[in-house]
Amino acid sequence: MKKKQFLMILAAVLVLGAFGLYMQSAPPSVETDSATSSPEMKSELSNKELLAKFEKALTIIEEQYVEEVSEEELYEGAIEGMLRALDDPYSVYMDQETATQFMESLGSHFEGIGAEVSMTDGKVTIVAPFRDSPAEKAGLQPNDKILQIDGESIEGLSLYEAVLQIRGEKGTTVRLTVERVGASELFDIPVERGLIPIETVRSDVIEKDGQTLGLLEITSFSEDTAERFKEQLEQLEAQGIDGLLIDVRGNPGGYLNAVEDIGKLIIPGGAPIVQIESRDGEKVRYVSNLEEKKPYPIIGITDGSSASASEILAGALIEGGGYDVVGEQTFGKGTVQQTIKLGDGSELKLSLFRWLTSAGNDINGEGVKPTVEVKQPDYFYTAPLSVGDLGAFRLDMMSEQIKNAQLMLKGLGFETGRDDGYFNDQTKQAVIAFQREHGLEATGEIDDDTASLIQQKVMEQVRERDNDLQLQTAIELLIKQASE
Repeated sequence: MKKKQFLMILAAVLVLGAFGLYMQSAPPSVETDSATSSPEMKSELSNKELLAKFEKALTIIEEQYVEEVSEEELYEGAIEGMLRALDDPYSVYMDQETATQFMESLGSHFEGIGAEVSMTDGKVTIVAPFRDSPAEKAGLQPNDKILQIDGESIEGLSLYEAVLQIRGEKGTTVRLTVERVGASELFDIPVERGLIPIETVRSDVIEKDGQTLGLLEITSFSEDTAERFKEQLEQLEAQGIDGLLIDVRGNPGGYLNAVEDIGKLIIPGGAPIVQIESRDGEKVRYVSNLEEKKPYPIIGITDGSSASASEILAGALIEGGGYDVVGEQTFGKGTVQQTIKLGDGSELKLSLFRWLTSAGNDINGEGVKPTVEVKQPDYFYTAPLSVGDLGAFRLDMMSEQIKNAQLMLKGLGFETGRDDGYFNDQTKQAVIAFQREHGLEATGEIDDDTASLIQQKVMEQVRERDNDLQLQTAIELLIKQASE
């Protein structure tokens, strides 16, 4: 890109507003002297001054900076700087390589850790790990901030530069250093990369108390999600279900049209599924045209990882359908992005609209509150255990990791007496009991082998459906509603 071309593009950006997507009103015709002092003309002069300032800075850097720097780097940096000025973690610039990898991630599968990420306060932040992904299995949680990759700081990297480092070949391991809200220490999470399939809808039938319940889990909203949802819903209905559970926990979102089409299958006719608002305040309502309300009750299930399109569905169930949603308050992503090609293979992913719930509520930064709030047991939320250079945790030590171990041991049925991170004698006895039960040397200390096995047993327990308090609460409530 030549300097003159880039400056013309920058001028267009300054004049047209948000990257030319929203045109300002035309300036008045210049017939009198008063017209030249209008706000529109002043704004144009200001834009010319800004453009001259930019060109001057560009020339000074090119000619006088202590090291030689390419024009391409400066232009790319200028675009990234404009996006940073928006203070929007979801609006990003992607160069040719990054844009190509981004499109690959929308296909049937890709290799990586399986997590939606954003840039928040200059830090790469987990929005949500995909359900059953390496990221989820390793213990990554929403709002975890990644500070290092394989021991190297990623400060200063763009979001997609960091993503390219995190992604990699199936079977290889990446070590992420994480900052977590509520944890006093940074900790490392090793994640073995895998093949991340984009199979977005899974169904099951639950038989309990004489009722047949359908379960549809939506892991993300891709191009064919609505079609897959429709197919599997029809299969469940053919089996004569008495109620339907829709689980969007751990679902980071996806295509707006996918959730709109799903809403038309389950939300009563005439009710809005979602409302889309432009920056001018204009709203478009997407209304369901379902002819008849379903003859069975429906309950949604959410958690803090349910984001974007998942939140649209949760809001539509509550406000448009009058249905219950069980679980935890959702993530709070209330904007809609669109990918815009820049002509050379690079792209902008830019927030263009806000979305509002069926009743017109803005959930950005807030999330959707379920009608029945249920948290999982404490050990569901613990960080992975890492002994590190200490060699072992033992009597009279105190740390955040010991607190996690205490919560895990309690969840596994070994009473530690306390869960504040102080390794007391009762914690030691709980560790000895755990070691004896699983054939380890009964030292009463948590070394790497013991920590790894505690982590493994906790993950096994987390995956047991009977231990899932949110799902079990939703099942009991659905049975009650189906029996009324």
